Amino acid sequence: MLTVYCYSKCSTCKKALKWLDEKKIEHEVIDIKEDHPDEGTLRKYYAVSGLPLKRFFNTSGMQYRNMDLSKKLPDMSEDDQLRLLASDGMLVKRPLLVGKDFVLAGFKQAEWEEKLM
Repeated sequence: MLTVYCYSKCSTCKKALKWLDEKKIEHEVIDIKEDHPDEGTLRKYYAVSGLPLKRFFNTSGMQYRNMDLSKKLPDMSEDDQLRLLASDGMLVKRPLLVGKDFVLAGFKQAEWEEKLM
């Protein structure tokens, strides 16, 4: 079964969940703010995804902007970035879709269709 880390007030998450429901794709929803992935889990997701680590950051979020991460991330080690992501679910790009052998950060319908259809 798929796992989808979402934030209930996020319009993109709502759109992604609606898409999954319309396609009748079974999934489990986890509130990323209350039950965000820990560092080990994020490390695993990052490795499986093949994505650049920056794609895991919610670059449009308030936390990201308030912490001025656009300037800080380039000087941070990968380990430090993963620790930071694990410290606050609101820093993580959402929705975060986790399948058996893939991880997608954010909702791009074409990417989701390619993996799920």
